[in-house]
Amino acid sequence: MLSHEELLTAFVVLWAVIDPIGTIPVFASVTSGMNITDKKKVASIAAIAASGILLFFIVAGEILLRAMGVPLTAFQISGGLILFLFALTMIFGTSKPDEEMQMIRSTADTAIFPLATPSIASPGAIMAAVLLTENSRNSIPEQIVIAGITLLVVFIAYILMRCSVHILNLIGDSGASIASRIMGLILASVAATYVLEGIKKYFQI
Repeated sequence: MLSHEELLTAFVVLWAVIDPIGTIPVFASVTSGMNITDKKKVASIAAIAASGILLFFIVAGEILLRAMGVPLTAFQISGGLILFLFALTMIFGTSKPDEEMQMIRSTADTAIFPLATPSIASPGAIMAAVLLTENSRNSIPEQIVIAGITLLVVFIAYILMRCSVHILNLIGDSGASIASRIMGLILASVAATYVLEGIKKYFQI
């Protein structure tokens, strides 16, 4: 079974890439002008859709990679690099709330886009879900546990969306951006670990 440290690492990585706090201002912008019933519906649809996307890649992501002849070590190295670049954009670039609120102004305001994806089930979240549930390293029960952690983080994002008005009044948009950048820093260190482990396995060091 997974150790407490591994469970904590999985939770932190998934929290960083899903970034429930960063989703709050995105949700607030999407649902501005909606009544409470419609806001609840949008939050529910977004959470369910994001959960389905992430669970699909947890179950089938590695199978698809093997079918395409991509070794998991190569995916781990490239995935780690992409997560690292994703983390850098969180730290130095446009924060998640700012970037995705720009999408809202130029696209249809729907629960699927940009809320379910790329806000909750982001490319980074999909990448992390596949890496955390590596078949050769994790047993089926352990993968189920990580899938449960994934759903827990999405559920937290759902709760935060439901409470978005009160939370934004408390921390403001700047507070959400600061939290996003802090999680980016944590994600960068985890991504570097993925790259180093992948290189070690690939070259059998």
